[in-house]
Amino acid sequence: MNIGESVRTGFVEIYSHKMRSFLSFSAVMFGVAAILYTFANVNKMFEDRTKAFDIAGPGRLEIRAEENAENDKNKSLSKGLTSTDAEAIRRVLPWLNMVSPYLVVGGQEFRYGDFAERATVHGITTDWRKRDWVYTLRGRFFNEHDMTSAARVCILLEPGGWAGEKPFWAKWWKDTPMDSFVKRRDLIGRTVRVGSQSLTVVGQLKNPPKDKDPRWFRRGWGGSPIYVPLTTAQRYYSNTMRNDSPAPDAVDEIIVDTGKVETVPEARRRIESILLSRHRGVKDFKVEDFREMVQNMINRMKKHAIQVLSVGIVAILAGGVGIMNVTLATIFSRIREIGVRRAIGATKLDIMIQFVTEAMLLGILGGFAGIALGIIGLKYLMDDGQDIIQSLLWWHFVATLAISAFVGFIFSLYPAYQASKLDPVEALRYE
Repeated sequence: MNIGESVRTGFVEIYSHKMRSFLSFSAVMFGVAAILYTFANVNKMFEDRTKAFDIAGPGRLEIRAEENAENDKNKSLSKGLTSTDAEAIRRVLPWLNMVSPYLVVGGQEFRYGDFAERATVHGITTDWRKRDWVYTLRGRFFNEHDMTSAARVCILLEPGGWAGEKPFWAKWWKDTPMDSFVKRRDLIGRTVRVGSQSLTVVGQLKNPPKDKDPRWFRRGWGGSPIYVPLTTAQRYYSNTMRNDSPAPDAVDEIIVDTGKVETVPEARRRIESILLSRHRGVKDFKVEDFREMVQNMINRMKKHAIQVLSVGIVAILAGGVGIMNVTLATIFSRIREIGVRRAIGATKLDIMIQFVTEAMLLGILGGFAGIALGIIGLKYLMDDGQDIIQSLLWWHFVATLAISAFVGFIFSLYPAYQASKLDPVEALRYE
């Protein structure tokens, strides 16, 4: 039998029963959309992981102060995590690419003229600029003099907005009062009030657009960030919110980058040894491998993707059952036609090919509709939909169409076989 003729006849049959055909491939459509969603998100995960490692550093370790009941008993032995610990790590391991202690002090009020807003002071060092740097800088960054003198200077952060059109789900996402204030004023060289201190604004960072931000995730500390030298934060702000801390040089975390993935295990072991020695055996800190943190996030996202994929598979199977049902109904409405075709020379294989072709066309049409639905859903319902769509590869589309065609093929075999078994004489007499 001519395959082209089978395809033409199949399209005629599908067009003649439009509603029935739509209902039969609609489940396939939703299943394909779910599978395409899974392909896109899994591929985006691995792309984001690569970018995250490039920006965060290939050998990143994060050392955090850890509080628990056991550590509270040993406060007389250990001062907790301090910037002096960071200096010791740098001194013992001079080959490290970055050692960046970090302190966050919340509950501060930013004031300039009549404007006042809640803010959070972030104490950083010059090493902070070596990693996670995605900003555009106006003015200048902190220098060593600012650090050694605990200079009363600060850097403000401006929102990046959107590179493209703001997605519909973000129409109600408004800038905070602080974001709007910083964005509309040039405060470099001006004196602002942060908490009880007057600070000179020496620079202004601008975030990348939200839809182009390459960072894997951003930790939210609450309040608009005001960056100051670490020594400034420790001298003028630490005591206001950290009266329980026995150390004036206390920090919340120390970010380390070894520069190479291969050196992470050795660096981690030696850093833990250095800190245990300095803290007199009290483990009031936690050293985490950034790769493990990212992998844990990917594993959680994979579980979500598998759940969506499962729903897609169930929907496609339901669509296959629908195609089988429609094919069986079609056979019963075309028994006389089958008898005529057998009478003029069509073989059992020709009859099977005809009905399998029609079912596969239904599956492929459902695949195309599912691809369109999946792209629309990704574009308008995901935070970074446009970037996720760009993560799709050509074979993702081919694979989804192949799956939908295969479903049509598998679920039409039984009805097509039943049609081919019909006796030509009985079929011609059927009314």
